[in-house]
Amino acid sequence: MSSSKIPVAIAYGDGIGPEIMQATLHVLDEAGAPLDYKKIEIGEKVYLSGHSTGIEDSSWETIKRTNAFLKAPITTPQGGGFKSLNVTIRTTLGLFANIRPCVSYAPFVRTKHPNMDVVIVRENEEDLYAGIEYRQTPGVCESIKLISRHGCEKIVRHAFEYARHYGRKKVTCFTKDNIMKFSDGLFHKVFDEIAKEYPLIENEHWIVDIGAAKLADTPEAFDVIVMPNLYGDILSDVAAQISGSVGLAGSANIGDTVAMFEAIHGSAPRRAGQNMANPSGLLLASVMMLVHLGQERIAERIHNAWLKTLEEGIHTYDIFTEGKSKKKVGTKEFAQAICKFLGEKPSTLKSIVYQENRKITPLVTEHYHAESERILVGTDIYVYAKEKAEPFIKKATSIETVDLSLKMITNRGVRVWPNGHPETTCVEQWRCRFMHKRKGQAITQMEIIGLMEELEKHGYDMIKSENLYMIDGIAGYSSAEG
Repeated sequence: MSSSKIPVAIAYGDGIGPEIMQATLHVLDEAGAPLDYKKIEIGEKVYLSGHSTGIEDSSWETIKRTNAFLKAPITTPQGGGFKSLNVTIRTTLGLFANIRPCVSYAPFVRTKHPNMDVVIVRENEEDLYAGIEYRQTPGVCESIKLISRHGCEKIVRHAFEYARHYGRKKVTCFTKDNIMKFSDGLFHKVFDEIAKEYPLIENEHWIVDIGAAKLADTPEAFDVIVMPNLYGDILSDVAAQISGSVGLAGSANIGDTVAMFEAIHGSAPRRAGQNMANPSGLLLASVMMLVHLGQERIAERIHNAWLKTLEEGIHTYDIFTEGKSKKKVGTKEFAQAICKFLGEKPSTLKSIVYQENRKITPLVTEHYHAESERILVGTDIYVYAKEKAEPFIKKATSIETVDLSLKMITNRGVRVWPNGHPETTCVEQWRCRFMHKRKGQAITQMEIIGLMEELEKHGYDMIKSENLYMIDGIAGYSSAEG
């Protein structure tokens, strides 16, 4: 144990947050964790006091000055355009990796998968989960899915490093690159590239829908799974639930310089103040934090005492099962039971041993700046129009400039001109693709501006435009059908 205390930022959160944080801190203190808590206020009260981010500037500084951040769940107020504080913290502090172990504790916690031991490694900064959204028309909204090579390299490499550090045998990648060939395709491509650097670790790729089905049915087939942000968010909750309960799962958010630890569940305001909530998710997150801080022996004491408590049948309401559980307890009583078993180990469940120096130091990946030929060959202009397809097409096909002409019109990604079908359902957002009249000829930004001026003269309500590039001779945009 360190002779001096380690500064750790803590946030009690909202809903059940204060109760499970108090229970967790009680166990940490009783176990002798050498931590100096620096409390910050985040969440609903901060939102409603006028901070649209849910966090004050002083709290950012506290987090940066400490060695780790232990956060209870928070509530984001409905309406008002408030952005998720979880997303804000992860992206602002560069917490690129979300680590979520999903383990079964059969026969003491009910599950159909008694041998499940899966770790989800989730990209944490990009993808649709970044929350870049627009309401383009009264009836059409857009979310932007951003995937970068830099982000893919960091999370995939971290997944393989995690497997190497903890003796895991296989890393599996989930994407939907049969449809999203550029974004998910890049994630898969980088996975295949980095996998070659770890020849002793088995690797495989699944399309996310069938992979999710396999995970739900046969989780024992997986070991470490790495995924883009949104898939990882959804499937880590699924994995935690089928292992026994979402309430049992903690998570780590790892960055180059900062780390945050939290339960994966929400603030459950309807359970607040009732001494019912299971503190296990936050407690196991604090165990991950102790390992991160080099306090492996304290982490073992707490984790094994928690396992012993499960074995003794002392359970909160969410995992209590008649005939298997022996005593239903509240939040405080559950924490007290864990403290009673500090120093003991489970007799049926596998006891925990944390090897020293198991903290994974993030491998800094240089930003990707490949020397590529990038040629502007066209533009997609999105238009708001409440017309039916036939009159819109008739009007749009009359527009052209000296060098640019209309090549395609789509609606919700489906081509309606040329060679469209009258059965296609259309909404009020149209995509019009303009390219040079001479096929393959490059165009200029000024030509696009001139085209937009021409469209404006004809009364078109333009929502946005996307430039079309050829990159190293390959089209960097989806085809006429997508």
